[in-house]
Amino acid sequence: MKGKTIDIEELLRQVPLFHDLSEEEIAGLSRIMIQRSYPKKTIVFTEGSEKEAVYFIQNGLIKTYKTDENGHQQIVSFLKTGDMFPHTGLFHANYYPATAETIVPTALFAMPIKPFELLLSSYPGIAVKLMRVMSQKILELQEKLQELTGQDVQNRGQLFLLKLAENNGKVKNGKLLIEIPMTHQDIANAIGTTRETVNRMLNQLRKDGIVETDRSGFMIHDLEALRHWREN
Repeated sequence: MKGKTIDIEELLRQVPLFHDLSEEEIAGLSRIMIQRSYPKKTIVFTEGSEKEAVYFIQNGLIKTYKTDENGHQQIVSFLKTGDMFPHTGLFHANYYPATAETIVPTALFAMPIKPFELLLSSYPGIAVKLMRVMSQKILELQEKLQELTGQDVQNRGQLFLLKLAENNGKVKNGKLLIEIPMTHQDIANAIGTTRETVNRMLNQLRKDGIVETDRSGFMIHDLEALRHWREN
């Protein structure tokens, strides 16, 4: 997948966590970054391994997932250019909470944890600003958790597609494209159901003229109809 490639200072300014940082503080962060490139379907780090760095996507796509005792994946998130992962990495230096894998060839910037901690001694104001933004992020995550609690599978699938559209959708020829190659099993892992249930859900969305799928991702023909689909 080809897409926009951005330099490190531009990327850092786009990360919500760093919105309040000064130009000098952004420059300090950029100096400790290490650039890395990964082929498609490459593991960046595994769940439970010692955390060494936090990553920022310069170009590409990443999925993060957890694995249960039976070896089943539970997808946590899909991440695109400009995103940071894992979000808990800067102030929690133990282990990675999930596995991160590239979906397409991906270029990353790595921020090593130890150099970041040394940087805070030179710029102590960074920590205060980051904690302020992280507090707001916690509130947003609590609201999302409440939104999902008690939803049935159809509603979870609908909300999953709407979230992908919000974060990854691109308008082309009047249609909304979500260019994330994803199997039906990937979707099932993301919303906590079976592949057969996802097959039925997507078949119904296709019959209703709302969504089409192929190997490259999704095409949403009618976003408003998708928003109200759970009411049908």
